[in-house]
Amino acid sequence: MTGITIALSKGRIFDETLPLLAAAGIVPTENPETSRKLIIDTNNPDVRVVIVRASDVPTYVQYGAADIGVAGKDILIEHGGEGLYSPLDLKIAKCRMMVAVREGFDYAKAVRQGNRLKVASKYTKIAREHFAGKGVHIDLIKLYGSMELAPLAGLADAIVDIVSTGGTLKANQLVAVEHIVDISSRLVVNQASLKVKRETLQPIIYAFAQAVEK
Repeated sequence: MTGITIALSKGRIFDETLPLLAAAGIVPTENPETSRKLIIDTNNPDVRVVIVRASDVPTYVQYGAADIGVAGKDILIEHGGEGLYSPLDLKIAKCRMMVAVREGFDYAKAVRQGNRLKVASKYTKIAREHFAGKGVHIDLIKLYGSMELAPLAGLADAIVDIVSTGGTLKANQLVAVEHIVDISSRLVVNQASLKVKRETLQPIIYAFAQAVEK
């Protein structure tokens, strides 16, 4: 099969990838927000888009179910990046990975005194490595839903989560107290596909790179 499959997630990443696809001459025939289809054709009969959960993009690319995909750096760190080639920072879907606590919680004092912190996050690898690097002992609680609730309900002292504008934190009486890493979305490529389908993939990767530089 010489066709190319691109793994994308709905929402911000899909929307901000559209101009990059257009630069490569690829236009999806449907919008995943309004279509129920999980496999979307494009104007190029040899290129299709599969719509998957953001956290699943690296897995689809790793195992060859997709040739290329777009995933946030946060997702790639958690995944570990096995079997993936990541040639481009697309500089889209930018945000920050932060530590946040409820207003009034003296985070600096707790860390200074060596308190054992309860930390809630779905980014457990990032959280574990961050606090280990600081020499702070934590009890890590994995959550999948709204992180902001954890400190308010007494489940955790702190959360590690993605912050874009900070509006959600503020609305829930939380404050960001520590910056961990800047996040943006990356292009990921299946290493076997890059060898077998190089003639088809390279122009797409090149078009993305040119569009990012503009």
